[in-house]
Amino acid sequence: MRLALAFLFALALVPAASAAGDEEDFDAVHHTADGNYLDFLPIGKVELPRLFVVRDASGSLGVRFFGSSTAAVASGEFEIESHGGAAHGEEEHVGDAGHEESPVEDVADESLVELGVIEDSAAPYDAHLVATGGSDVVVDLSPTRHLVFVFLAIGVLCLLFLPMAGKYKKGIGRDTAPRGLLQNMLETVIIYVRDEIARPNLGEKTSKYLPYLLTVFFFILICNLLGLVPFGATATANISITVVLAVFTFIVTQLAGTKDYWGHIFNPPGVPLALKPILIPIEFIGIFTKPFALAIRLFANLTAGHLVILNLIGIIFIISKTFGTGAGIGTGVAATFMVLFVYALEVLVAFIQAYVFTILSALFIGMASAEHEHDHDHAEDHGLTNHDVAVAKANGTAPHKLHERTVGTEATFA
Repeated sequence: MRLALAFLFALALVPAASAAGDEEDFDAVHHTADGNYLDFLPIGKVELPRLFVVRDASGSLGVRFFGSSTAAVASGEFEIESHGGAAHGEEEHVGDAGHEESPVEDVADESLVELGVIEDSAAPYDAHLVATGGSDVVVDLSPTRHLVFVFLAIGVLCLLFLPMAGKYKKGIGRDTAPRGLLQNMLETVIIYVRDEIARPNLGEKTSKYLPYLLTVFFFILICNLLGLVPFGATATANISITVVLAVFTFIVTQLAGTKDYWGHIFNPPGVPLALKPILIPIEFIGIFTKPFALAIRLFANLTAGHLVILNLIGIIFIISKTFGTGAGIGTGVAATFMVLFVYALEVLVAFIQAYVFTILSALFIGMASAEHEHDHDHAEDHGLTNHDVAVAKANGTAPHKLHERTVGTEATFA
């Protein structure tokens, strides 16, 4: 049934694409970008409020609030920034000889608009606004589409876990078995995060950092899934959101760092003195590359999936505009199946990326908080890594026993 509906929807798009092909080009990047509006196309767009901190010509600061971008422009205090260097609505420049100037930048911008690289500045909610009358915008605090879905994800988290917390306070799930479908489902995921992600990496410190890891996992998962619903937006496809999440992991990791952790960075043990000036900067840079990789990985994976889906849909418009409606319908059949496949893959990616971000966060925190000072001899004697020793301690197994078990296992599979 869903496949049939998707196929009919794709076929319905083709005539519309042919009719409107000369009016607007399909821009997949624009549809995945952030903006000061909620996108309910083809129904329409809902503008979001605008909030600016402005410095006027005298140097004093003030706050300007408007119900929408259109209202901000209509007030006369703000105008649409022109890519050619002059604000929208300003008079044309006149040269010394009295002839109107035609900057090369304006011609270039018109070409970019025609190609769909930049958006036409006719819509205030789709443009960058600047202050007029000699004022400057110090900071734009306006809510955006991705921020709205961040708070929506927070609301979903509260709706899911506050009732569950109330049940645990009453003893349901502690003194008795969990009750209800929701509690059983969530507890299954929570136990998985605790036993398969947190405990192998954090050992005896699992309970200390488990709340953070659970929050990160469910927040990212909900944001990913909200981006797959109709008219939704993926907050985790915004680099600002993923950077904030990575910064939190960075802060927790550094606060969890032990003397041994900092000692391995600024005084690597077992390294010749001549190599330490080279290794220490590398280890120090590694502190920042880990959260950087976290932010880029999550952002890139979520953005790429949506771009693939939108470009597959865009093929229908392109073929229909170039070769006619019949070719567009034929393309729509193949594109529909491909979109459904990628969409199903996106659901899987939503869970995988939440898992990857959480397990890497647990790994980084576990590496920083692990105590190695009493384990070096065991590691050297038995050929164990620090991770092996940490796992042995978490499981209550002596390092030499772990070595014996490992050797026996390897002999069995040899």
